[in-house]
Amino acid sequence: MSSRVQIGVVYPQNELRGDPDAVRRVGRAAEELGFDHLLAYDHVLGAVHAGRTPPLTGPYTEHDPFHDPFVMFAYLAGITERIGFATGVLILPQRQTALVGRQAADVDLLSGGRLRLGVGVGWNPVEYDALGQDFRTRGARQEEQIELLRRLFEEPVVDFAGRFDRVDRAALVPKPASPVPIWLGGASEAAFDRAARLADGFIFFGGGGVDHVIGDWERLRDRVTGLGRSVDGFGAEYVALPQGGVSGLTAEIDAWREAGGTHVSVVTMGLGLQSVDGHIKYLAAVADALNLS
Repeated sequence: MSSRVQIGVVYPQNELRGDPDAVRRVGRAAEELGFDHLLAYDHVLGAVHAGRTPPLTGPYTEHDPFHDPFVMFAYLAGITERIGFATGVLILPQRQTALVGRQAADVDLLSGGRLRLGVGVGWNPVEYDALGQDFRTRGARQEEQIELLRRLFEEPVVDFAGRFDRVDRAALVPKPASPVPIWLGGASEAAFDRAARLADGFIFFGGGGVDHVIGDWERLRDRVTGLGRSVDGFGAEYVALPQGGVSGLTAEIDAWREAGGTHVSVVTMGLGLQSVDGHIKYLAAVADALNLS
């Protein structure tokens, strides 16, 4: 494909230890270096893993810092002009749907239409319990939430009675200037199936490298077309883990572009960069290699 892939940055929350000045510096640097968007992971709480039955399967513990994506993006919207913002992914079923609609609409309005809402189901039942939601029904609830969010973004008054949510003739005001794009993320067959039916795009996490992700993207694209949907407007983002250095990253991005991918987010965590300056220096090298500025 000849179209340009949108290149973004994953905010390196684990290695910047919740430093508020790092949010400002990385956000501004990403924009100044020519990146298209900043992507943020989401966890409200980190849980102790020891002594759990069944065990927790995800990588984050009580020691890993996270900023709320909506709050962080609202702050960055006020000190940047161009760069987009993407949640990658917001754990939607553990949150109140109408409140997510309000928060997403405001971030989009205050940033001038720069938000992309990536959502997923998560892996941490401790977090769900703390937020008063049922971990076991998260997939079904997410499907209903996507439908409700779209109606809240678009309809003047919503009357909705679902399995999980009830909106009794109420409105989201002000609305975003246009509906906020809703993407899904994950790696399961259930996530791919849900995305083919409901999403505007998909966020692939590149633990197996770009060739593995390209295979998943090809299968998802077949599912989208098999449902009678066009893939022309369906986005595909590759979250590129640091492997092979900057030259390896540029080769992966080229392969992703040829496979019809539309977005890439560059991960700087895992490279031993323990300072804000180190992360920004690495991003500058990536930007220079990709001729972003």
